[in-house]
Amino acid sequence: MASGLVPAADAGAGRWSRAVVLAVDAEAVRAALRGPAAAFWAAERLNEALGEPLPFGRPRVTAAAVGHLVRAGHLAYLGGDADHPDVHPDQVEALARRRDLPVILDRHVPLGPDQAAVRLGVRRVDFDRMVDLGWITPTGAVEIDYKRQGGVTRVPLYSAQDVALLPVIRPEVDWRELRTVAPGRRSPLSALTPAPEGRDTVLMAGIARIAGVGRAAVANWRRRHPDFPAPTGGTTTHPEFDRPAAVAWLLAHNKITVPSGIPSATLVLRADSTGKELRCRLDDPWLQLATDATADDRLSGWMSDRDADALAALTAEGEGASVRRLTAPGTLPLTVLGGARLIDRSRRGAGALRVTVSWPGALRGHLAHGQAGGPARRAAHRPRPGMPLRAPDLRRPPPHALLPRARVRSGAGDGVAPRRRHPVRRAAGH
Repeated sequence: MASGLVPAADAGAGRWSRAVVLAVDAEAVRAALRGPAAAFWAAERLNEALGEPLPFGRPRVTAAAVGHLVRAGHLAYLGGDADHPDVHPDQVEALARRRDLPVILDRHVPLGPDQAAVRLGVRRVDFDRMVDLGWITPTGAVEIDYKRQGGVTRVPLYSAQDVALLPVIRPEVDWRELRTVAPGRRSPLSALTPAPEGRDTVLMAGIARIAGVGRAAVANWRRRHPDFPAPTGGTTTHPEFDRPAAVAWLLAHNKITVPSGIPSATLVLRADSTGKELRCRLDDPWLQLATDATADDRLSGWMSDRDADALAALTAEGEGASVRRLTAPGTLPLTVLGGARLIDRSRRGAGALRVTVSWPGALRGHLAHGQAGGPARRAAHRPRPGMPLRAPDLRRPPPHALLPRARVRSGAGDGVAPRRRHPVRRAAGH
């Protein structure tokens, strides 16, 4: 009864009426009988469930976040401090097994400025600039007593969903550049000026870019949906719309989704000299394909310190390493016959480690479906001097190709729903 889960007896000493018993949360009572676990333990368990190490762009779950999950009804309160409550370990384990855990955290756990910067993968100074520009506003605040470090400080809190949506609703920003700014460099956002209050507007072309569709699709939505936001300015030909209202409409009609994380690639390498293999994760991968036979491909992304150390040791042996398999959402598996080396590793953006691996572009190829590694199905041949390099696929890839271009509704990508492709109709007799 100390937890408040069981109400006071209403039918005499130690007796409860049937109506009161039926109104009790039986699952929460059963959880309370197993014994509580501290909020700090629960937070660490959820961090383990998110990935070890944590994926790029995912801030650590704190004991305060456990309090928010209790208030949202995902965990039962078993006593202790309301902001850092005791919870039941079985409920924590069940929550940790849920595949939508990142979505739950984004929906119910607000972020402080430092956490918001980590969520976006940018420096704190860059996030502060976004606040100054009026791109995002606090939804609350919390007072933290730092004791020896200046006493009580009021820290603003931001909706994690609003933070995660910023790369979606601000497509004009080069987020790759923003995330890879070196420490001490001027913010790329410093040249921007805040829009007047109530004048954060966007054209139809801008709405189309946010939704990942053509301008004609937006014109069609405007004509077919009576609840489409009305213009707030502009001209008849080029009307302007309130950006927050347009984003709210896109979300309500499932034209965009809140991204729950940043895509990642799996990289499997083997040392050419020793045969030793390494499997590692590369978050937010960026592949730059060579267009010349003598040039190198480059693959950049965020990696843990442990994987980066192992990658550096593996590629330093002999003549480098071969890429047995490189997979990412929305792409064919890629393989490289040899010569892969780690050419750069540095702290960028929010302080994460970014690495760059290169290999001879002439040794690149794609794996056949279901192939675990080894020879390329269509490897690029070594051309004679003066001949252009042909891409290994039938379609020529652009010089700069972000690997995970598949846009998914599940929120795991850039938050944009996929376009439907129409099947190719073949002529009769073929």
